[in-house]
This record gives sequence, C-alpha cells and structure tokens, in this order.
Amino acid sequence: MRLDGKVIIVTGASSGIGAAAARLFAAQGARLVLGARRAPLLEQIAGEIAEAGGDAVYAAGNVEDSSYAAALVDLAKKRFGGLDGAFNNAGVTGDMGPIPEMDDANWHKVIAVNLNSGYYAAKHQIPALQERGGGSIVFTSSFVGHTIGLPGMGAYAAAKAGLVGLTQVLAAEHGLENIRANALLPGGTMTPMAGEDENFHEFVRGLHALKRMAEPSEIAEAALFLISDQSSFVTGSAMIADGGNSINKL
Repeated sequence: MRLDGKVIIVTGASSGIGAAAARLFAAQGARLVLGARRAPLLEQIAGEIAEAGGDAVYAAGNVEDSSYAAALVDLAKKRFGGLDGAFNNAGVTGDMGPIPEMDDANWHKVIAVNLNSGYYAAKHQIPALQERGGGSIVFTSSFVGHTIGLPGMGAYAAAKAGLVGLTQVLAAEHGLENIRANALLPGGTMTPMAGEDENFHEFVRGLHALKRMAEPSEIAEAALFLISDQSSFVTGSAMIADGGNSINKL
C-alpha cells in the first residue's frame, strides 16, 4: 500500500487520527500537506516526518472557510506540483444535548466544521485531481447517524450522515474521471476528542464487539487503504472501522 510520490492533503492533522494518518502516509512515501488550526502542533508533526526522511508542509487555518480549503490545494501545487488525494478528517462533536434544548450556534458550528468543510474540500480538491487524471478523496464520517443514533448527538449525526451522502454523489459524478470518493466511519477512538474520563471510556468500550476503543493508528491504516491504489475498485462506500459497534447489542 505504498504512496510513493503521491501528494496528499490531511486535515485535522494536528492530533489524533489525522496525526497518525500523516505519519503513516509519510512512511508509505507520500508528500504531505498538513492542515489544522494549531500551527505549533502542525510544525511539530511536520518536523517529525522530516526527521524520519519524509516530506511535509503545513498551513494552519479553519476548515469552516472555503479560502482555507483553496489555500491547502494551492500549497500542494506550489510545493509538490499537484494533488493526488486528500484525507478530510477535521471534525468536532460539539455540545451534546436534545435537539429542542440545543443552542443554535452549536448546531451551526458542528455542521460547519464537519459537513460544510467537506463541501469546501471537494470544491477545491476535485479540480486539482482532474488535472492529475484522477485520485482519491476520503472523508471521516461516523457510525453515529449511519448505523445508530446516540442520544444527544443530533447535530453530529446529521453532519456525519451528510458526509456519506456527499461521498456517494461525488463518486457518481466523477467516477469516469478516475476520481474515487469514500467515507471512513471509525468507532470510538482514543484521541483527545474522547477526553480523559475513564468512566466514559469504559462505557464506550462496552459499546463495541471488541470491547475496546481503537488506537488512532488503527483508523489511519483503514484510511491508508482507501487513499491508496489498493482500493482501486472502491468508491462511494461508507467503510465501517468501528470494532463492531454497529452490530453489538450486548
């Protein structure tokens, strides 16, 4: 599953799944453009990749802005000559609570970061992939809103389900151009987003058939499959990597 010479954008790359994917993709030969809000962490990860013999540049910004999505593509072209793929991974859970009690600002924030960002990413990345004769786009969605509904997560579920719909349409629209689009649906993963409450972690572990949470590196391996040519006949899919969360009833 080598990515030798391929130019890949990774958003949400400052921690968690995105950081793990950046390190893995670099180890597989990709040249990376890293995006997230926190410049110091992006600088650190890019430095680690360089020390290991890889090649990564970064630009900090907000995925809620179309101009930032455009800037990441421009950076890929200027530094590496083009774009071959993207792992659009940035996301937030937002404040949890029933929809009637939810603050409107929270709803719009969660939709903007998780779903609008996918639209902006596709809008700017697909023309660049067309210039290269094809490529692969991967969006981080969730089993929440796809196979189950978790109380209190209405905004998150709506946004992540929307990414699956967007993925399917992009795959249908651009298949003839050798552009593949897929959604990756992780289960509970030990990232900063999961917090530090061990009681919560124990509850989440119990939701999974494997009775544990994923390490970010495990989800990164699934993303590597989708972004690489190993998945050359996979497009329009919602690939579940959730440790059996979706099918577990015990």
